Amino acid sequence: MQIIVFEDEWINRLFPITVGRAAYAMTCGSYRLIDWLGELSTELGASLRGIVRPHLTTIQQVDYPQFTAVPANGEATALLVNARLVPSVGTFETLKQLVAEGRPGTVRDGETIAAALIHREGPQPPSHADVNRFHEYLHTPALWKLPVIERDLPLLTWPHDLVRYNLSIIAASLERRIASGKYQEIADGVFAATGALLGQYCTTDTSKGPVLLDENATVGPYSFLRGPAYLGPRARVIEHSAIKDAVSLGHTTKIGGEVEASIVEPYTNKQHHGFLGHSYLGSWINLGAGTCNSDLKNTYGNVKMDYRGEAVQTGMQFVGCMMGDYSKSAINTGIFTGKTVGCCSMLYGYVTTNVASFVNYARLFGQVTELPADIMIATQQRMFARRSVQQRPCDAQLIHDMYELTRNERQLAGEPLQL
Repeated sequence: MQIIVFEDEWINRLFPITVGRAAYAMTCGSYRLIDWLGELSTELGASLRGIVRPHLTTIQQVDYPQFTAVPANGEATALLVNARLVPSVGTFETLKQLVAEGRPGTVRDGETIAAALIHREGPQPPSHADVNRFHEYLHTPALWKLPVIERDLPLLTWPHDLVRYNLSIIAASLERRIASGKYQEIADGVFAATGALLGQYCTTDTSKGPVLLDENATVGPYSFLRGPAYLGPRARVIEHSAIKDAVSLGHTTKIGGEVEASIVEPYTNKQHHGFLGHSYLGSWINLGAGTCNSDLKNTYGNVKMDYRGEAVQTGMQFVGCMMGDYSKSAINTGIFTGKTVGCCSMLYGYVTTNVASFVNYARLFGQVTELPADIMIATQQRMFARRSVQQRPCDAQLIHDMYELTRNERQLAGEPLQL
């Protein structure tokens, strides 16, 4: 059997999160979809293939060894999995159930295929991992003529969906982690893996969910933790911090101040005082001291997002900022409610509009200038060195590719770019 996780043609709706990241690598509720698929492939003894955009193929090969390099021969049963599936316990169990039942068919979310089980005699997917050929395959009549299997497999459509689902799935995800037996209860509802440390004089509230400290995660003294909350391996929460209400911290993060209902991907720093709420931060971000975001409108109404010129009603009262990989903020930066910040951008002052990728955003001072890719590659090298991470040719190439992918959004940003 083979499991094929694929990015579909709607992947760009998740920009800036998916500019340099495969959709299966987005964190939500402390898990990524690739985590669940790795577990599923191990249980089933199945090979795992990934169909991603061309600029991510090398990154996939070097960073995700769970994917097989050998395409299937077309004679095996295939489980197709949309990379935008919500990475929840429920998703994992539903995919297992589809395989156990063995009925060929498709699970749909509207007019989109969320998952499909294809038998040997069914319409076989292409043997080579070409995303364009796979998109063509997804629209073949033979695939859509398969029976519809009625299952609930929700998809992440817009960036704020990560914040929405993180709130609803994190408690079950943490219970799943606790059931693995990897964690020891060190306080009422507080669980720690090997090497994790909870500092002195910390206060915890686990009435609404547990707090998990993964391997070598540390919490400084005089901090407040309110579950559900997950601190990934080597995550560091500094003293006098407040982590509360559905927070998911990736590995090797540094966090301070107040963080509420937010997702922070690996290697990101928010080390100083300041508020972060109902937000998503990509990897290798640094927020300067005093940086705060707003996650509530003064009218207390639902937040409307603007994604690359498309207005989207979230139906959510609390939505903060969605920030792409490698972006930075200066001290005392203020980010208004429901704003997106593109990849590799620098923020200064008040962020009152969406920010395109690869720009110096100082709109308060009358300047929005373009950042060349070479400057960000040099910045990447310095950041990696601080964390003892070796910069590889594919890392530098990814910056170039991200720059080209986002060229059009800088032209549409409506800002007087100074080149």
